[in-house]
Amino acid sequence: MATAARQPEVRPSRDRHDYCFPPGFQRNLLWVAFRKLRPANPILLFQHLAETYGDIAHYKIGPHHIVFLNHPEYIREVLVVQNDNFIKERTVQRTRMLLGEGMITSEGAVHRAQRLAAQPAFHRQRIGEYAAIMVEEAGRIRDSWRAGERRDIAADMMHLTLNVVARTLFATDLREEVYELAAAINRIMGLYNFLVMLPAAEWLVHLRPPGLAAFVRARKRIDAVVYRMIEAHQRSGLDRGSLLDLMLAASPANDEASRQSLRDQVITVFLAGYETVANALSWTWYLLSQNPDSEAKFHNEVDEVLEGRLSVAEDVPCLRYTENVMAESLRLYPPAWAMGRYARNDFALGDYFLPARTTVLISQFVTHRDPRYFPDPLRFDPDRFTAEGKAKRTKFTYFPFGAGVRQCIGESFAWMEGVLILATLAQKWKLRLVPGHRVEPQPLITLRPKCGMLMRIEPR
Repeated sequence: MATAARQPEVRPSRDRHDYCFPPGFQRNLLWVAFRKLRPANPILLFQHLAETYGDIAHYKIGPHHIVFLNHPEYIREVLVVQNDNFIKERTVQRTRMLLGEGMITSEGAVHRAQRLAAQPAFHRQRIGEYAAIMVEEAGRIRDSWRAGERRDIAADMMHLTLNVVARTLFATDLREEVYELAAAINRIMGLYNFLVMLPAAEWLVHLRPPGLAAFVRARKRIDAVVYRMIEAHQRSGLDRGSLLDLMLAASPANDEASRQSLRDQVITVFLAGYETVANALSWTWYLLSQNPDSEAKFHNEVDEVLEGRLSVAEDVPCLRYTENVMAESLRLYPPAWAMGRYARNDFALGDYFLPARTTVLISQFVTHRDPRYFPDPLRFDPDRFTAEGKAKRTKFTYFPFGAGVRQCIGESFAWMEGVLILATLAQKWKLRLVPGHRVEPQPLITLRPKCGMLMRIEPR
């Protein structure tokens, strides 16, 4: 793994007695809240903080100060106004064990350089060229389904979006390796909470205790696929204008450090590019199956716009209700369910003055379900996302792809992919949740269905 980048200097600037903390737990969370709130699901903790203490709440884990925010002005202050004072917090930094120094974990000049190099691959004109591949891959899985069969739709969406990302952004067909890659990523996802909670995991990984040994094996399988893809691309000598070509151009050296940097960037885009869309689609199929009126309106739009033909990029602006369906799914079950920052220096938030090294946490899952911004928040209602509905909404109350300077670079790609896949599959099929199947969100790196999403395929 690449050596972690040197963290920016942290400079407390005032005497600790000057600090003013928001309301919150009076005792250390290690002794009180963990026992009551089941820390394996931090969403429960965040919901409790918002319900009990309001828009800003404070607690400690050991010596560490943590502040949870649930108000658009506080969120804007951290992500935009005071962005330069914050870096990614500990749980994101821990993902370096898998991602290395990619766009999610890197900071400062390294992050800006990576983002600048990747930007052309996500240009509006370029994204339009990806539509045919997205529809082709969706059509392939659509034609493989059979009426009446039961399928884990979460797994199907993972395999589908993996192939889309490989072919569009990396000009590579992973058909023979997609199951191997998905299985390895699933193994690491299953270990995520263990890795986050384990002290000094970055160092213990070299000793390979049982959980970390499984992580190392899965990471090696992922690395093998990624390096084979990079090497095949280099051998071909062709420049297809893909993101991988842009990455290779930005890292022309052939030394080990450049090779490692390229690996980190590729694996980061892979994970971010397929995982979030796959989860969004899985939750969308579930929500449609539970809301027949919305499903019927969605089917009617698909039929009217496409008239039985395969969709193309130019159809996306016409599939407005389909986009609204996905937007409402992202509100209720945002794949990026939380985000955190770590303060480099002392800082003020509203009436409070907080020390350097404070961790600030924000949860899309909690904010998106706040009744102040989304009345009757548990109701599935795609009409919240009409032009009129969006115009009424306060900024930073809906941010499924993040916000500020680190907002997801692939957001436009994800919206188009989601809309085209939903429309293509819905032309032929409707999906029904298998009776008795347990549906429970599991907050890992992304918000996955804990037990998969077992659904029955029915012809329309």
